[in-house]
Amino acid sequence: MKKSRGRTGRKRRRKHLKGFMDGVNCSHKLEYIKLKKWLKERGFEDSNLRPAEFWETGRGLMTTKALQAGDLIISLPEKCLLTTATVLSSCLGGHIVKWKPPVSPLLALCTFLIAEKHAGEKSPWKPYLDVLPNTYTCLACLEPDVINLLPKPLKKKAQEQKLMIQELFTSSKAFFSSLQPLFAENTGSIFNYSALEWAWCTVNTRTIYMKHPRRECFSLEPDVYALAPYLDLLNHSPNVQVKAAFNEKTKSYEIWTNSQCKKYQEVFICYGPHDNQRLLLEYGFVAMDNPHSSVYVSPDTLLKYFSPLDKQRNAKVSILKDHDYLGNLSFGWEGPSWRLLTALKVLSLGADEFSCWRKILLGDVTSARNEQQALGTAAKICHFLIEETQHALLQISQLKKDKENLKTHLALVEMLHSEELKVLQKSAEILCNLNLGTA
Repeated sequence: MKKSRGRTGRKRRRKHLKGFMDGVNCSHKLEYIKLKKWLKERGFEDSNLRPAEFWETGRGLMTTKALQAGDLIISLPEKCLLTTATVLSSCLGGHIVKWKPPVSPLLALCTFLIAEKHAGEKSPWKPYLDVLPNTYTCLACLEPDVINLLPKPLKKKAQEQKLMIQELFTSSKAFFSSLQPLFAENTGSIFNYSALEWAWCTVNTRTIYMKHPRRECFSLEPDVYALAPYLDLLNHSPNVQVKAAFNEKTKSYEIWTNSQCKKYQEVFICYGPHDNQRLLLEYGFVAMDNPHSSVYVSPDTLLKYFSPLDKQRNAKVSILKDHDYLGNLSFGWEGPSWRLLTALKVLSLGADEFSCWRKILLGDVTSARNEQQALGTAAKICHFLIEETQHALLQISQLKKDKENLKTHLALVEMLHSEELKVLQKSAEILCNLNLGTA
């Protein structure tokens, strides 16, 4: 007879399951012990947050006490922050000050991260570097086979992101070479493309916004970055609200919660009201049931539902371009966006209604026929995107079987399409009801 079938066994199983759902405490791991010791030496005191592994979000921070709205989540002293001031006070500082044309604050931080990672045990930032991810899932890091499966508007942004990093690498080669006196090894092998991609992703996904005074040794690009060890373990949730800023009195970066959090649960912050395409592009993850989810309609998709034989088509497209109505057209949980419907109404104008286009941009109704045609076309576009998304999901399913090495990245894109399919199906339902009401 199994002893675990008694009341004590049931309690033990419930406790184990609860622990699994809440998160597995990782504060005993050596890298976190070293990080906390390193932070304490810099004035950081924390008794409530613990690093943990969570079922849905992976690595994050759990609280050991219940948090109420208005509570301080974390206060990280300025000495713990990695900024351009940190870079200038290092051995890189003199080389950066002398270099012309000036490097950007972003490149300065990337260069510092690469140099410190290369220094290994000698780096004073090693305890922090040891807990940084070795790889990222930003779209710039994905293989072309995976990028090709993205929704069209996002695919274009992913290619632009990749190109931007490639151009940064090419334009920075001479600067990297100028640092040769600091290294025994060839700078070409230290500051290679994969090292820059890793550093760029670290800055892009993990920095907090913190405005710094303008320095002549940097280019005109805004100096608004700060890497925040330990604080950057906090994950994003679109369903929480926080206040975050640098406190000049305490000389610390502070985050205050406007939400409640139960004891031993994961503490979340909000990176902003971002849709899943933006989250995947900039941070490398997708939020389930994201209230800000949007599915974007490309100009090509929009215009294929309107006849090229329409003599006023070019004029209508010019109006939309001039008034910035050919971009940011989307479907959301509440149906087609106002911008999308406005663009559809302008394109649906009859020859006798064309002079009324200004009224549409102001939100006025021109005719019942125009309204009905715009809603009908929105429904067609929505169904087309549903079919396109379902096809992409089939392709991903097949590729997961064929390419084991791409499984992690494919799972992310699959999650994006699955979430977008839910949004499109909800939009289709709303449009069906609206079309029935106007019929």
